[in-house]
Amino acid sequence: MDLSDQLKNLFPEHEPSENKPETPTSDIWMQEAPILCKYEKRKGKPITILEGYTGADTDFKKLTKELKTKLSVGGTYKNERIIIQGDYRDKIMQILQDKGFKVKRVGG
Repeated sequence: MDLSDQLKNLFPEHEPSENKPETPTSDIWMQEAPILCKYEKRKGKPITILEGYTGADTDFKKLTKELKTKLSVGGTYKNERIIIQGDYRDKIMQILQDKGFKVKRVGG
C-alpha cells in the first residue's frame, strides 16, 4: 500500500489535483552578455567578484542578497560589482545558470 492509497483511505472525499506548482518568474533583469566571475585575494583572504551585470541598482541588490543568503556568506555590492567573501565560483556560477544567466569564468 503506497502513500496515495493510504491518503485515499484517510480522506475518501478528497480528489487529488493534477496542478503542477508554477515556477517562480524572476523579477531580476536578464541580460544577453555573460557575467564575469573572478577570484582574487585581498589581504590574504579569498573573494569572488561578479562583474558585467548591466541591470538596475535594485536588481544588483536583490541578486547580491539572494547569493549571500543561499551561500550563507558575507558580501557587498559596490561600484557595479558584487563581491562575495570566499571562493564560491562554482556554486555561484551554478546558481546564476539555474536562474538563466550566462556566466563566464575568468582566471584560474
